[in-house]
Amino acid sequence: MRALLLSASRAGDTPYLTHALPYIDALLKSDERELLFIPYAGVTIGWDDYSAKVAEALAPLGITVTGIHSAEDPLAAVRQAKAIAVGGGNTFRLLSELYSQGLVGAVAEQVAKGLPYIGWSAGSNVAGKSIRTTNDMPIIYPPSFDALGLLPFQINPHFTDYVQPGHNGETRSERLTEFLTLNPQEQVACLPEGTVLHLDGNKLALLGDKTAYLMRFGQTDEVQAGSSLSHWL
Repeated sequence: MRALLLSASRAGDTPYLTHALPYIDALLKSDERELLFIPYAGVTIGWDDYSAKVAEALAPLGITVTGIHSAEDPLAAVRQAKAIAVGGGNTFRLLSELYSQGLVGAVAEQVAKGLPYIGWSAGSNVAGKSIRTTNDMPIIYPPSFDALGLLPFQINPHFTDYVQPGHNGETRSERLTEFLTLNPQEQVACLPEGTVLHLDGNKLALLGDKTAYLMRFGQTDEVQAGSSLSHWL
């Protein structure tokens, strides 16, 4: 499998997907520059507009983008795709629509066969075992929280433990600790904005310039940029 899982569509105040262009360019071969984009996580943005936004961002790489919602048969579109990207937004909406269209198994199957996968935010979250470590509100209820399972652990995009002065709610780490307390067998990859997981066959690496974290029940390990994470697989 070949995949790029981005914590976010931006790093700091950089333009949309700009920080990811070198990684995407390295991932896609010359005959894989026709990208099938899944905009289902978009809620307040129309899927046509979302697809156009992604197309504009990836144009410098010579990539053409087609929104899956414009296909007469989304399932056939996935099976015929040369590369696939899944954008951010609301993870519950994304997974609900993937199930509604019968695409969860199909996407996982095609990626297992070598179809390149690019995801950011919600699109990265669904690449893990389930969406139970998303940051999003459950604005819609999918048939299951089980996700694509491209990786054998949970993902938490946009990870930060920043606490706004005067705010008395739980930190992100505390919320994830709650998850691990009830699911002690699980692991969570905590990805600050700007970090990327790069999957290449049986190799997994952390890209970017920030430290990420692997949380287990009772233990949190720091992961430095450039580290091999193949032992997570």
